[in-house]
Amino acid sequence: MRVAILSDTHIPSRARTLPEWVGEEIEWADHTIHAGDFDSPDAFETIEELAAPLTAVGGNMDRRLDLPAVETVDLSGVRFVVTHGTGSIEEYEARVATTVTEHADGPTVGVCGHTHQLMDKTVEGVRLLNPGSATGASPASVTSMLVADAEDGALDVTVREE
Repeated sequence: MRVAILSDTHIPSRARTLPEWVGEEIEWADHTIHAGDFDSPDAFETIEELAAPLTAVGGNMDRRLDLPAVETVDLSGVRFVVTHGTGSIEEYEARVATTVTEHADGPTVGVCGHTHQLMDKTVEGVRLLNPGSATGASPASVTSMLVADAEDGALDVTVREE
């Protein structure tokens, strides 16, 4: 199963549109995960139309959207726990790892956003994935997302950036 993983689109406050290549990755995916900070109902609707299906959480810039703070989805034997990670950067990794652990059941991977920085790191025994910013929104230095292939509880992750 091909999973498009993105976050921090920040449309329209920091970016005007979703890059074409990001939209194509979403359309090609069997499932899309967005870790928050769509920034507007229009941005959410654009991604929702491209994705089939979509698992999404709200970020600190998504107060107008009725999205959960944490969402879980099981795909090809991997449980994804999705949370934005809102709060202090100093405690970010530990806070996200704790949230993931609270929702873990079998092979579990945490998906988070907020920092706009790519990450694939194990923290407190939990693999955390941060796709950076899908529009290159500041403070990101590049436009990035992750594409994951999930199969029988295994996960192979590829960074896409431009």
